[in-house]
Amino acid sequence: MAVLFIEYPKCTTCKKAKKWLDEHGVEYIDRHIVEDNPTAAELAKWHERSGLPLRRFFNTSGMRYRELGIKAKLDAGMTDEEAYALLATDGMLVKRPLVVADNVVLTGFKEDSWAEALL
Repeated sequence: MAVLFIEYPKCTTCKKAKKWLDEHGVEYIDRHIVEDNPTAAELAKWHERSGLPLRRFFNTSGMRYRELGIKAKLDAGMTDEEAYALLATDGMLVKRPLVVADNVVLTGFKEDSWAEALL
């Protein structure tokens, strides 16, 4: 079964991750994070499935993250629902690449983690 691979095609890390998927024969459905941004409902489901802290779903190195002062908002106690709604407004706020499989959700590209989860 194919995994969902959510990427920003100009992102060098996304390019590396896609190459890794291809080299390891992992089938995937490609989704452009800006043209088809995840919805708040999708993000909530993926966050729950991932077991990761919600902060891991934010692209903390992105300009929009800094411009909007999101770190301060998270530190001040933004609710999960508010965070999902905010992430759903702009794909550039979402950590990428993002891989969604039946049993795992991965944020960012860490080869060891991907190998353990997908191979």
